[in-house]
Amino acid sequence: MKNRLLILSDLWGITGASWVSMYVNRLSDNFKVVLYNSCELAEMPQKYLLEAQRHAFFLNEGIEKAVENLIKLEKEQLTVLAFSIGGTIAWKACLNGLDVKSFYAISSTRLRYETERPKGKIALYYGGKDVYKPSEDWFENIKLTPSVIPQKAHEMYKEEDFVSKLCLQINKSYEIV
Repeated sequence: MKNRLLILSDLWGITGASWVSMYVNRLSDNFKVVLYNSCELAEMPQKYLLEAQRHAFFLNEGIEKAVENLIKLEKEQLTVLAFSIGGTIAWKACLNGLDVKSFYAISSTRLRYETERPKGKIALYYGGKDVYKPSEDWFENIKLTPSVIPQKAHEMYKEEDFVSKLCLQINKSYEIV
C-alpha cells in the first residue's frame, strides 16, 4: 500500500493551477496523492479575488480555519508537500496534532513568524530572490537548514526544472524508507 502524500496549494488554490499536475504526475507512482485547495480548507468566500484580499483573509481567519479543517480530515501518518500559504497551514497543523512523517514546504515565507518547530523530517525551500523568506537567524533559532535556490523567486515551485528536482528528491527519500 502506498503512503499518503498531501499536497496543499498556495493562496490561489488548485483551480486552473496546471503546475500542480506536474507534481501529481511525478509523485503518484510512489504515493497516494491527495490534493487540498488551501482556499477551500480555509472556507474562503469567492469574493476574495485579489492577492491582497486573499492574504488578508488567510491572516485574519483563513489559516486557523484551514488548520482546523485539515486536522479533522487527516487522522493517519502522512507526508506533506505544501506551497506558500499551504506550508504555513501544514506547519501549524503539525503543531496541533497532524501526524506528519516528512514535511516539504516551498516558498512558505510566513513561517518567518513561527517560533516553534514541528516534529519529524522538515525540508524548506526558498528562492534566493524571495525577499520574504525567513532570515538566517530564524533558521538558526528553529534549527533548520533551508535549501535556497539562487536566482529563483517566490513562485519557483511552478517551474518545471524545480518540480523535477524536488520530486526526484521526494521519491528517493521514499525509496530509502
